[in-house]
Amino acid sequence: MQITYNTTLLELEDTPLDIGYASERVDLKSSTGETFRVGGQNGATQLIIALPFIDEISIVQLKKMDSLLYVNALGGITKALVVASDTHTMPPLEEWLVGFDYDEAFGDYYGVRLSNKELAKSLFIISKDGAVFYHEILNDLNDPFSLDKALLKIAAAQSCYTGKGCHG
Repeated sequence: MQITYNTTLLELEDTPLDIGYASERVDLKSSTGETFRVGGQNGATQLIIALPFIDEISIVQLKKMDSLLYVNALGGITKALVVASDTHTMPPLEEWLVGFDYDEAFGDYYGVRLSNKELAKSLFIISKDGAVFYHEILNDLNDPFSLDKALLKIAAAQSCYTGKGCHG
C-alpha cells in the first residue's frame, strides 16, 4: 500500500492486520520509560492511534475524539497513542496511554510500519474480545481521521460483545 506525504511516496513494509483478526498484545514505552501494553484481549474496547508525526492538527483530532466520546457517553475505553520512536515529543493527553514502539512490535504485528521506519497514520478499534473491529489507515498522512465513523464503530464494538462467545 502506498502512502503519500506531501510529494513523497512511502510504502507499508507489511500487510496491515485486518478486521476480524485477533489483535496482538504489544508493549510500548512512555516518555518516562514505563512499559505498558496495548492490543490483545483486556476486557475493554481499545482505541489505538498510530502517528508518523505529532502536529497541532493531530492533537486537535485527539482532543476532539475525547469530546465525542464524552458527549456520547462512551466510557470504559482504553485509548492509546503510538509513535515509532522516542525522538517524538509526546503530547500531554489526559486519559491516554502515550508511548513509542521501542521494539518495533506494534509496527510489525499491526502492519503499519512505513518504508522510512515511521508508523502509518492509522486508527484501530479493538473489541473487548481482542479482535480488530475496525481500522482506518490513511493513504495521505496529511488527511484527518474520520472521527464520526470511528465513533460509530466504537459504539458498535461496545454493544456487540456479550462475553458469551460466538455460540452464546
